[in-house]
Formats: sequence, structure tokens, C-alpha cells
Amino acid sequence: MRLLLDTHIVLAIVNETPELLPASYRRLVDDKTAEFWCSVASLWEIAIKFRINKLELVVPLDNLDGTCRSYNLDILSIEPHHVLAELSPLPATRDPFDRLLLAQASVEGMRLVTLDRALIGHPLVWAPPHEQPAP
Repeated sequence: MRLLLDTHIVLAIVNETPELLPASYRRLVDDKTAEFWCSVASLWEIAIKFRINKLELVVPLDNLDGTCRSYNLDILSIEPHHVLAELSPLPATRDPFDRLLLAQASVEGMRLVTLDRALIGHPLVWAPPHEQPAP
């Protein structure tokens, strides 16, 4: 399974705060059979928000890509065919980072892992399996 991680999921991994994720997402991130990707768009978004003091980062910004790789996250470059791809259906967000991540997921045959309410339910977004209540 090839999965593209949304920025907030990448942050939970590199900041070593998986407890901020729901249990089903923590299990997914621990899945050794999955192939996880971090988009350059997420690195860019993190760099912007870090520089304007909108988020904390426990690793040096200039080593963020190396830190991602140390957590077995492959880096996905932004290519022309990603930014030119048509999204259908359109997501319920106008955020350019979210739209780019969805386009990359579409072009690369991935699912986007996100907790963003504006994206949940989109066909390109990974959905956790329904958990059965305990008897």
C-alpha cells in the first residue's frame, strides 16, 4: 500500500508525537508493510509555518528531509504533471497544499493519509477500517 502523508501526519512522526494521532492512524504509521511518502509540498509548508512561528519542530529545519528519510518516509518531488493534474471530484478545500497533495496521490496511485475534515471522504483519502466495538 502506497500512502502519501499529509503535513500534520509527517509532523507527528518527526516530532515524535504519535499520541496526537487517533489509534487507527498510529497503527497505520507502525505498519511495516506500507510504503510511506512525504511530499516536498509538506516540507515546504512546514518550513513556511516554522519560519513564521506557527508550529514547533524538534529537528533542525535544514535536516527535515533527512529526518523524514530516517523514519522511512520517501520524499516525493513536485513534478509538472502533479501540478497540472485535474482533480475529480474537487475537494471541499481551496488550500493549494491540500489540492497538490491530492493531485500527487492521484497521479502516483497513492492514498492521502489525513485527518483534515475538508478532505475526509474524498476518494483519494485513506480511510481507517471500521473498528468493531468490544463485546
